[in-house]
This record gives sequence, structure tokens and C-alpha cells, in this order.
Amino acid sequence: MKRILLPAGGAILATGLLAAGLAGAAQADNDPEAAALAASQEKAAEVLNFWTKSNNAALRQATAYYWDNKDVKKIVQKGGYVADGKPGSTPPIGAEKTTTVKSQNVNLPKSIGKVFFEGRDGNLYWCSGTSIQAKYRNLVATAGHCVYDIAGNDEVVSRWVFVPGYYQGKTPWGIYVGKQAFTHYDFSNYEDFDRDYAFVTVYNGVGGAQEKATKVTRDEYNAHKGAKDVKYVQVPKAEYDKGILDPKTFPDYKAVDATLEKEVGPDAPGAVVTQKEVSESTYNDAKTGRGQNFKYGEPVTESVDKATYDKYEGLGKKTTDTAGNYLITHFYVQKWYVPGSETKYFRADYYVFEFLLTDAGRLGDNVGGQGFAWNQPTGKYVRTFGYPYAKHPDGSKPYSGVTPKWCYGKTGAKATKVPSLKIEEHISLKCAVTGGYNGAPWLLKYSNAKRMGYVNGVTSVLYDTDNNDRWDYMSSPYFDGETNSVYTAAANVWSGTILPKVGS
Repeated sequence: MKRILLPAGGAILATGLLAAGLAGAAQADNDPEAAALAASQEKAAEVLNFWTKSNNAALRQATAYYWDNKDVKKIVQKGGYVADGKPGSTPPIGAEKTTTVKSQNVNLPKSIGKVFFEGRDGNLYWCSGTSIQAKYRNLVATAGHCVYDIAGNDEVVSRWVFVPGYYQGKTPWGIYVGKQAFTHYDFSNYEDFDRDYAFVTVYNGVGGAQEKATKVTRDEYNAHKGAKDVKYVQVPKAEYDKGILDPKTFPDYKAVDATLEKEVGPDAPGAVVTQKEVSESTYNDAKTGRGQNFKYGEPVTESVDKATYDKYEGLGKKTTDTAGNYLITHFYVQKWYVPGSETKYFRADYYVFEFLLTDAGRLGDNVGGQGFAWNQPTGKYVRTFGYPYAKHPDGSKPYSGVTPKWCYGKTGAKATKVPSLKIEEHISLKCAVTGGYNGAPWLLKYSNAKRMGYVNGVTSVLYDTDNNDRWDYMSSPYFDGETNSVYTAAANVWSGTILPKVGS
């Protein structure tokens, strides 16, 4: 057994080893290790509330889990991989309808998303991950260091959730709270990054909240601590006059002086004129001279850029000239009016809001689940999908972390060894992504039409192999029979739903 001291894309690790880890040394090396993330529905509901309150504010605040120093001084690639058994695979579930696609297009799978969690340092982070095939359609694959906060004394992270298709606070297929994390014993106890993978069971997703508004009294409104709003309804002056005579209702009414523009003829006392845009046909039918809705000067033509031209949907006429300029011609008629004001009267109605969460169903039913493969030969093409965000060592930051990116290529035929990280058997892939891509699935035999393949690795470490201060390679643990044992243990565990006991 061995220890790895630093995760790729993660925080710098402590060097101490828990005595508890040593106490478990008698456990078989390849035994799956299970750890509770949110063991009860009540605990899961607390996790869900943390991430969803204030319009998913915590999701928006999270940042990529990565390390941006250059601790990888040297990598060695030599030897091959010795499989510990026959190659095997489990097919994907929920493949999308096959369609004809152009070879240069890459269809992103619905199964990928972001893993969100709270580190032991109290900060909010995210990694990449994917839904993967399981008996109960409730499983996520990611990197082990996106589940175990080894910098926090080898403990699982807090408030772990998976959001497939996450985009700037939006959760199109719901939020899935992690119930139980399955890792290899050597990773969770000895920080062995040759086993830097994790499979997490998740509860049924919780979908978009349904808003329920209830009209309440002013006192109930003031006492309410949640979402609330005041809506003003225009009322007759008689109701306003009656309301302000009652001390209990007086604050519920208000009078507002509103601008009044009464359309008149051009000779009315105090009349002023302005222009009102109309269609070309209305302009052509209008009279010339001085009067209400008469022509207001000649049409006005402006030159615009193509983006403005394409988006324009107003009353003006769109044309192009022989020089290729984009033109919009506007037509105006006269509007004569007397400026002034009038008093309008309003009653305040008070509302409080409840957000009733809905069970979005099982993860695999909603976004499908990638297959799983182990003991596969290297030197095969894989396609990876993840959310890069961090800077390169030189400080450049080409990725926003908002949308997923992909890499494609053959995995290295030789084993990747990193003496400084004590990695002895990783597979490599040329890919210039940055931190945040951690946990991204490596999909073997990916079908661009079905958007499905076989998870045969997850992003663990990033490397600068040509010393130009930019990451250009990444590596993953080699998925063997022991990986399959961990996966199989997780893939046969039921999760259930959050909502029956905790309601809304």
C-alpha cells in the first residue's frame, strides 16, 4: 500500500495520516469503501435547502476545485498495463434517439454536469461528473478527490450534490443530493491516486419549484421571513377616501400623481408636438401639414451593424444598399398633446410565497446513464467532457467554467508514473484543459448520435509536459477489476426520494 500526497485539481493536502486509517489496514486492498454523505431524508433536505435557497445562490457562489501550483516536476511514461482479468463492460441506459449527425459536430451528453460540495475549509466548490448506468438509475461517477477532502483529514466533503446540465444557476433536470459515496479502500485510507475515482448514489432529483402565492394581512406580511411581495391595485377615489379614514387601513392606500398626456389638435391651448413612429404604410397614408397624426418630416434612415439589423423587429423598414450596408428607415407622424398630471389611487395587497419542490424522478430516467468498462486495452480513442475554469500556470484563463468543453484522442499506450505524487499506473490523454475538469468522464466508444459511451476513466491530474506553463496533458486511474468491484457495489444500492417525509 502507498500514500499519495496531492490531488490534481484539488487543494494542497496535509501530510498527516489518520490513525484510524492504519487501524483498517487489515481490510483487503480492493474492498469498496462506503461513506455516508446524507444518510437520511431529513439530512438530504437540509443539503437541498442550503443550495436552493435565495434562488440557488450557493450554486452560483461555488468555484472550481483545483490547485494552481506546479508540484508535478516530472512524469515518466514506460511499461504497459497488466489487466487483472478479462475486459468487461456494462451498457449505457437511456440512449437518446439516434439521429444523423455531421462528423464535425459534437453532441454533448445530457448525463454530464457539475458536482457541488462544501470543503472542510468552509468554501464551496465544484468538479465535473456524469450519470452512469446503475440498477436503480441513481449513480454518479467522478474523481475520488471530489468526494473525499483529504486535506481535511481524509473525510468526505459536506453537502454533496450533482446537477446535470448546470448553467449559471439553472438546474434543467433537477438537483440530486448524494446519499452514499463508494471509493477504493486505498484511496479513502491511503490517498492512493492510482484509485482516484468515486461512484456516488443520489436521491431522486428535486425539480423546479412551483410558486404558491397567498394573500395575507399587513401584519402577517411583516412577520413572514420568506419570500413576499406587495402588489398595488388601482381603486376608485371613493375607496381611497374611505380607506384613509380608518387608522388600521390607512398605510394600505396611496395616491400617486401620474403624467397625463391628453391628445389634442395643434391649436389647443398649451399643445406641444412630438414624433410617434409608425409603419411605412401608415406614414404614406398620412396627410402633409400641421395636425394630429400628420407626417412628421421626412423618413429617417440609419446605418446599423448586421447583428442589430438581424435582431430588429420594430416598425421601421429594413433594407441593404449596393455597398452592402445594413439600413433601417424610420417613419414618423405628429403627436399633439397637452402635458399635465392626474392623481391615481392604489390599494396595497400583501402576498407571501411558498416554493413547493417537486420530485423530478431518478437521475438515469431523466438524463440517461453512461456505460462502464474495465480492463480495456489502452491506445484507444476516448472523448471526455467537463467544465474547465482555472488558470494555466502562466496566468492565462481561456475557460469560463460556464459551459462544458470536450477533448478527443487516443489514450497513452504506456503507463504514466509521477514520482512526486507516487502515481504508478495512470493512463494519459493529450488535452489542454484546466482545473474544474476534475472528475470529467473519459468515454470509450462514444456515439455522437446516441450521446452515450462507456466510462473508462475520470480526470485526476493535469500536467505541463513541455514546461511552457500551460497544462497540456491529463491522466486518469486505469479502470481494472478492482474498479469494477467498487462500481458494482455502488451500482446495486437503492437511494429513494427526499420528499415523502419532508414535504415542501
